[in-house]
Amino acid sequence: MQQPLYGLIGSKLGHSYSKIIHEQIADYTYELMPLPTEAEVRAFLEKRAFTAINVTIPYKQLVIPYCDEVDPRAAAIGAVNTVVNRGGRLYGYNTDYAGFAYLAKTHGVDFAGKTVLILGTGGTHSTVTAVCRDGGASEILTASRTGRDGALLYAEAMHRPDVQIIVNTTPCGMYPNVGRCLIDPKAFPRLEAVLDVVYNPFHTELLLRAEDCGVTAAGGFEMLVAQAVFAAEHFTGKTLDTAEIIPSVSRRLRRELANISLIGMPGCGKSTVGAALAKRLNKKFVDLDAEIERRTGRTIPDIFAQEGEEAFRRYEAETLADVAKGNSQVIACGGGVIKNPANTRALRQNGPVLWVRRPLERLATGGRPLSKGGAALKQMEAERTPLYQAAATAVLDNNSTLAQAVATAAALFEADERL
Repeated sequence: MQQPLYGLIGSKLGHSYSKIIHEQIADYTYELMPLPTEAEVRAFLEKRAFTAINVTIPYKQLVIPYCDEVDPRAAAIGAVNTVVNRGGRLYGYNTDYAGFAYLAKTHGVDFAGKTVLILGTGGTHSTVTAVCRDGGASEILTASRTGRDGALLYAEAMHRPDVQIIVNTTPCGMYPNVGRCLIDPKAFPRLEAVLDVVYNPFHTELLLRAEDCGVTAAGGFEMLVAQAVFAAEHFTGKTLDTAEIIPSVSRRLRRELANISLIGMPGCGKSTVGAALAKRLNKKFVDLDAEIERRTGRTIPDIFAQEGEEAFRRYEAETLADVAKGNSQVIACGGGVIKNPANTRALRQNGPVLWVRRPLERLATGGRPLSKGGAALKQMEAERTPLYQAAATAVLDNNSTLAQAVATAAALFEADERL
């Protein structure tokens, strides 16, 4: 008898969280099955040697002809992301619809009477359009790279000041190509909310820019969990307590996957606190200066002496951009990391940034190229304090014991509303 096979198919699945999500929801083993070509997908579907699968980019339309029955909503949308094999017959569903509707509702985004701009024209665009239309949107605009089939070019979309809600359905800004953004939210004076179906990183560049504008901004992780829960109902034939499971699984996994970054003056205790915090939260500890030394094969003082601060800042930015893409880390940064705004954005994409604050007279200064104590250190503190304030999501006062600092940091992490 054939073993049950549950899993996900798509062209590239290296960034997927679906396995860990499904295995927290239900009691089956869930496999990631990358199929790089359409020929491989067709052969897989023709064999029908699976129990139930999810389908991701770019095969949500391709699988439809292989389904013996397609749920009316999935048929209307023209995209299937869930296929269940019942006695050799394939049944297709679209749980992305319910997942995106859940994301919007959870963050108080109401489409009624609103002008919505959807970025991208792929399968998820159709799903989002259906949710917006059913939610009563007054106008739904589409923007794309080509401007085909009635879509606006991205540059043209930037001249629509009436847009109130933006939804990104493209892979732009998704791991590993983070930091990319198709439009600038500042161009839309009536903007109320930005939703991004990308879930890795938690906060794409688009969302970070939306947050800078003070509007509601939410990424696709909750949508990913929600659609997985709804898919699991189809997989198992059981009704799940979605109102309890979706938020609890989302919260638990986001905290498990999130980074915590520590910034602050040289000698404030970032590395010491960070190492202990990583151990407490079962996360990997990364000392950014140590990582720079490992990658360059030179000590920080040597880099300053041989190439100067400008070269060091370049190495720092390159290393941080790479490290910050990862998950489940506590990252202790050098004191001057906040001098480059791009560094701050990289840190904020996957978790909170804690400013470790310590009295000037208690800062360690030994062996630090730019931290010699006295008036120079006081001036550095005055210059950098506004930058730390702007970069941080919370302040961690390191004035007592290590145990107290770690406990406070853990509490700040747990209380972070962005997770």
